[in-house]
Amino acid sequence: MTGMAGVFTYRNNELYCDQVPARRIAEAVGTPAYVYSGRRIAARYLDFDRALGNYPHLVCYSVKANSNLSVLRLLARRKAGFDIVSGGELFRVLEAGGKASRVVFSGVGKTSEEMDYALRSRIFLFNCESESELRLLSERAVRLKVRARVALRVNPRVGAKTHPYIATGREEHKFGVDMAAAEDLCLRAQQWPGIRLAGLSCHIGSQIAALAPFAEAVGKLVSLARRLQRKKVPLEYLDAGGGLAVAYRGEDRPPSIHDYGKKLLQCVRGSGLKLLVEPGRSIVADAGILLTRVLHIKTTGGKKFIVVDAAMNDLLRPSLYGAYHEIRPVLRNRRREVVADLVGPVCETGDFFAQNRKLPAAEAGDLLATFTVGAYGSVLSSNYNSRPRPAEVLVEGRRWRIARRRETLRDLIRGESLP
Repeated sequence: MTGMAGVFTYRNNELYCDQVPARRIAEAVGTPAYVYSGRRIAARYLDFDRALGNYPHLVCYSVKANSNLSVLRLLARRKAGFDIVSGGELFRVLEAGGKASRVVFSGVGKTSEEMDYALRSRIFLFNCESESELRLLSERAVRLKVRARVALRVNPRVGAKTHPYIATGREEHKFGVDMAAAEDLCLRAQQWPGIRLAGLSCHIGSQIAALAPFAEAVGKLVSLARRLQRKKVPLEYLDAGGGLAVAYRGEDRPPSIHDYGKKLLQCVRGSGLKLLVEPGRSIVADAGILLTRVLHIKTTGGKKFIVVDAAMNDLLRPSLYGAYHEIRPVLRNRRREVVADLVGPVCETGDFFAQNRKLPAAEAGDLLATFTVGAYGSVLSSNYNSRPRPAEVLVEGRRWRIARRRETLRDLIRGESLP
């Protein structure tokens, strides 16, 4: 079953996360609730690290996939690097014990305040995406009497088959500097006083299920780096981004992390460039489930609805992307499957997790688990309809603990004031 092997398994028809029954967690913290396997997250990070072998490299976890402090602490203890896209994510990494010296700051719209915070923290590298950003960073660094280490994000014009919202490598996308303009910009920027041009970076999108686009993009960057090195630009790093797909459906067969690493090494070996990668989804996605309880069964005009206590504000991906997630009962029984929509209580027709799908023939009170939600699940949650966000739980072997308590009604109005 998708996302379950060795992590989420049935024992005597009851779903477990590692050594802990999911039912026990639901009874203790309520529903909806996110549950993560710490062992799975650690194992996936180590898979990336091992896949790059002895070649000089740094695996920078993409914080936007799941920014829970306990997840970040787990990775920091394993000496992971971190890829951030905001000052808030830098704050989280530092609070979790991550090293600023292993942080890469990406993103197309960094503010002056975020730049200053990162410069004072002495982060490892800025991935810059425009001439305007480079100039601003140089000015801020001069003002703080430091020098920023920079990689220029290049848009390599590589198309990847993925959802249009998460494709980033074509010229019509907002990300990076066009390949044709990158060389000239690098030559000019290395003269600016506040920055030291140290590398090139790219990120062509997310949920990419073939290795050829990665190889094409990295190959273009290696060629550009060699041209620049011949012109005395002292490049040291190549940041290949992230984007490796994970399996959301049982029939999905994305490339292995081992094969991904092997392909990247084929592209960079002999270049003299240290390699950075920024996996996020492929580290945490299949390490998480969302537990939810059935509220009502409803039939309207021959159409069946299973109404649960989780909603689109808890897990937005199905509504936002039409994303598919496996849904299974926590207590497996012999009931037949039914064709139904699994929906939440939010007042939107778009509040659904599955439509016209064969689902467990549930009854009110049953517990269901939605799989492969460790990435872009809780981080995209909101308080829409004034709904408190769910609890998050981290399981490590036989032990589990609350990694983020469920919000209260009082939390909903924190920061607001009456006239």
